[in-house]
Amino acid sequence: MKYGFFDDHNREYVITSPATPYPWINYLGSHDFFSLLSNTAGGYSFFRDARLRRLTRYRYNNVPIDTGGRYFYIKEGETLWNPGWKPVKTELDSYECRHGMGYSRITGMKNQLEAETTFLVPSDGSTVEMQKLMLRNTASETKTFQLYSFMEFCLWNAWDDQTNFQRNFSTGEVEVHGPTIYHKTEFRERRNHYAWYHASETPQGFDTDRETFTGLYSSYENPDQVIKGTSGNSLASGWSPIASHRFDITLKAGEEKALVFLLGYTEVDPAEKWESPGKINRTPAEKLQEDYGNVAAFDKALEELQIHWQNLLSRFSVSTPDEKVNRMVNTWNQYQCTVTYNMARSASYFESGIGRGIGFRDTSQDMLGCVHQFPERVKTRLLDVASTQFSDGSAYHQFQPLTKKGNADVGGDFNDDPLWLIMGICRYIKETGDFSILDEKVAFDDVPGVPETIATHLERSFSFTQNNLGPHGLPLIGRADWNDCLNLNCFSENPDDSFQTTTNKKGDTAESLMIAGMFSYIGEEYAQLLEQIGQSEAALKARQAVLKMNTAVENAGWDGEWFLRAYDALGAKVGSKENKDGQIFIESQGFCSMARIGESKGWPRKALDSVEKKLATDHGIMILQPAYQEYHLELGEVSSYPPGYKENAGIFCHNNPWVMIGEAMEKQGDKVFDYYSRICPAFREDISDIHRTEPYVYSQMIAGKDAANHGEAKNSWLTGTASWNFVVISQWILGLRPHWQGLEIDPCIPSNWPEFRASRVFRNNRYNVIVRNPEGVNSGIKTILVNGEEFKSGILPLKESFTQWEVVVTLG
Repeated sequence: MKYGFFDDHNREYVITSPATPYPWINYLGSHDFFSLLSNTAGGYSFFRDARLRRLTRYRYNNVPIDTGGRYFYIKEGETLWNPGWKPVKTELDSYECRHGMGYSRITGMKNQLEAETTFLVPSDGSTVEMQKLMLRNTASETKTFQLYSFMEFCLWNAWDDQTNFQRNFSTGEVEVHGPTIYHKTEFRERRNHYAWYHASETPQGFDTDRETFTGLYSSYENPDQVIKGTSGNSLASGWSPIASHRFDITLKAGEEKALVFLLGYTEVDPAEKWESPGKINRTPAEKLQEDYGNVAAFDKALEELQIHWQNLLSRFSVSTPDEKVNRMVNTWNQYQCTVTYNMARSASYFESGIGRGIGFRDTSQDMLGCVHQFPERVKTRLLDVASTQFSDGSAYHQFQPLTKKGNADVGGDFNDDPLWLIMGICRYIKETGDFSILDEKVAFDDVPGVPETIATHLERSFSFTQNNLGPHGLPLIGRADWNDCLNLNCFSENPDDSFQTTTNKKGDTAESLMIAGMFSYIGEEYAQLLEQIGQSEAALKARQAVLKMNTAVENAGWDGEWFLRAYDALGAKVGSKENKDGQIFIESQGFCSMARIGESKGWPRKALDSVEKKLATDHGIMILQPAYQEYHLELGEVSSYPPGYKENAGIFCHNNPWVMIGEAMEKQGDKVFDYYSRICPAFREDISDIHRTEPYVYSQMIAGKDAANHGEAKNSWLTGTASWNFVVISQWILGLRPHWQGLEIDPCIPSNWPEFRASRVFRNNRYNVIVRNPEGVNSGIKTILVNGEEFKSGILPLKESFTQWEVVVTLG
């Protein structure tokens, strides 16, 4: 069942029913100011850090779902409704939500009165969310009605806001000046920032105190002031500050009216906080209100936003025989990669914005899907990541976006982390050719004030794995590897323990085959990097280390038909046919196959065949099988989930691409595309009632075959699934792969594709590529023509100045 459709021309997903199977959201913002917006206008906004600078309040896991947002109430006679349906949920005569690139437009109609609300954050970095409300009287008679705006302020620190009530009920403060409501809680002390909600016209009434607006025993669904058609003109003093404007409006038949609302964030110089005693310095906020608080400014901002996204997305575009592939590659996959890069794992409808911040491993993978769009931003982020590394090569697992300091509550000892930095730096250099990043200097977290080159950071990363090997010569897992729930040193019997931060074993025995595969796969790339910068001796040593790791895997990591997953703290096998449950895991099959470990013995092919036989479902590839039926003290959180969910035999869409890349290396184009289409959201649109999350972005997890709700997705938007699947489709299926010397072309496509076209900007060169497949093969290049002349190399020509190349590839 579908709840909307793709408008490919306008790069929008059009939702035609407000009661979607789960809230379907969009993200607004490109720089420091961000908003989450659902198809019913739910969500919240924040500046830079969703925990420490939350502007508006949102209640997760509430009843009803998706409670809180930016609401407009329309009261015409006894009829009360919202353009986005919620929170009143009056049945609308028509409804539509269009989620576009950095903006959303929600339109509702009731009794021939149409309300169109468009939301965006400007692409120029201004710290405002702009809201344009168009009211149209399509009836043949005059209409008189009341319009109320509404949003609820968060008292900045989102964690404190929902826990420290003994303080928070006494701190709320506001100022009201004309059409602008200023939220200045804690401005009297250590804060030098405030939020505000501005209307383009002076209202007939306002409220800033939630209890006055809603009533103590009423709700968003039936707020007292709206029901009565009045405003309390309240000034919040403690309790819960809000912002609401009331407009009394009359529209003649066919008349329309536009209003612009701005939610803003303003910082001021601490020495210039006050305009007068007790009155905030409003000057910088008023400048934003003047610049953006009108219809012309809104329309200009929308046009500039669309140009901004057109420029980003035009750097890679395709035309294939499959429209679902086209819309994912050209629009939605790239868009999600950018949003995920911006948000990391901090703020979604499944991540509260309070706990996780930016992950060391997460962001090092997220950049894979967007480095072609904004390499300079990626470079800055990689330097931030390196600064949270310790001098032994290990790292903080997470850091906060506002402070860029490591999250001490989580700490480190996730032993896969260092290798991801090597991959991220290598992929950045391959995309840009910018080897100078290796000379950039940032200090290790535990040696402040002593900057070291990024080249040194990579050396420490590589050495960390070599220096932390277990009894079989395989990498020690630490608290966990990529699978945060495989906690082999935890051994927790206390339900109040965190699996990720509790360690009850020394950690010198439990080993990870996934990290072994990573070390070999990424190690070869690291060796190539060393060769590129003239360090041939270091490159040789790196390859020797890789060879030694491969030997360790061959000696102790093969289970007969697939690669083991790990050895636990007792030295027992994990992911073996000897186990009752959890006999095979996807991660080690993916990375060891990508590393081509045991290739001469046919092991990658055998492992991938085992994946298809034991892990593949119609909804994607499960993370393990059989599912754990009971809690295993020696395994940790992986066995704590009910069978079929999350890490206990769920379909983790993040690691499915590793198997796809393994199959692409085997030149199995039909199989690669089959796996790709099973989890690709556009291919799942027709089963949205089963899938539930948005059909335009990837989700982290789909319930596996052991689950009651097999095929149901969770944790959409912020997932490494986005970047890795973009890597698969762009670099391995379409075959346009960044290389040290240029852009390599090596497609591995479905045999029923007769042709595809692609356009790719790479290092200031644009390649317009036609790939023809007259013989219906998966791979293999017969000829390459560049600007009409035969070209022998698979790495396309490259010039320093802008050059456009016309490339024709014939497979066969």
